[in-house]
Amino acid sequence: MYHPQDFEHHYVSVNRIRMHYAAAGHGPELLVMLHGFPECWWSWRHQLALFRDTPELAARYTAVAPDLRGYNETDRPTWGYELDVLVQDVVELIRALGHRRATIVGHDWGGNIAWSLAIARPELVVRLAALNIPHPALFARAITSNWRQLLRSWYILFFQLPLLPELAIRANGYEFIERVFVDTAVDKSRFTTEDIRIFKSAMAAPGAATAAVNYYRALVRVGARGLFRGTGMRVHAPTLMLWGEQDIALGKELTYGTEEFVPDLRIRYMPNSSHWVQQDQPELVNEYLRAFLAEA
Repeated sequence: MYHPQDFEHHYVSVNRIRMHYAAAGHGPELLVMLHGFPECWWSWRHQLALFRDTPELAARYTAVAPDLRGYNETDRPTWGYELDVLVQDVVELIRALGHRRATIVGHDWGGNIAWSLAIARPELVVRLAALNIPHPALFARAITSNWRQLLRSWYILFFQLPLLPELAIRANGYEFIERVFVDTAVDKSRFTTEDIRIFKSAMAAPGAATAAVNYYRALVRVGARGLFRGTGMRVHAPTLMLWGEQDIALGKELTYGTEEFVPDLRIRYMPNSSHWVQQDQPELVNEYLRAFLAEA
């Protein structure tokens, strides 16, 4: 079992906010891990431990897991939840940490930001790993033509309502947080009481629930705002997709056809894992990540 203080913690100013991140390793290459909804940096605890405890990885990489805008110990402004702003947060994080490029790993919403960064700013991305999040073009295609995925994505429409989503998240002492992790995990023992307490505490920070929901509101209301113009939606970086097949929110079929946009692609399907793949099957995820990084 890990404790938050097992890892280094730092703060940095990026894009007019103060961002918190946890770190492990001390190498010259930067690796950035971006969490999803409704998480925080803690969702990468097993991967941070990998870079802390594996000498060759610690010597090669500095691995950082930020709290994204609006989450946990990062600032929660009332503005800036549009996709292009979220991408710019990561661009400035890379620069603020003294790097020109980075390997990017993203899950769920953090995966959407990771894909978007690799598409819009390819010069910044050395390698990309996307965990249980489809390429943006394939998700956009599915949401208009795949009725099963439309039903799975009901919560996106629910999150467009004012106030009600925040009330649902806060109800019964943030019971939603426990349900969304434990009830949908394949190996429920992976989420300890302490893990749930950390995630609940992060979401209970003033303004955090609204900030988290605003990601979905901004995506529906303003879209990408020209972020992908002229890119053909192509990803040039070597890319690894990891996909837990017991995902109740995103169907496996969303991965089909990814090679249309990502020429240098490898996909690993994980049949005994949920949407929370790096927490549900951390050993296997770490094994796949190590093999992917060893290719470089």
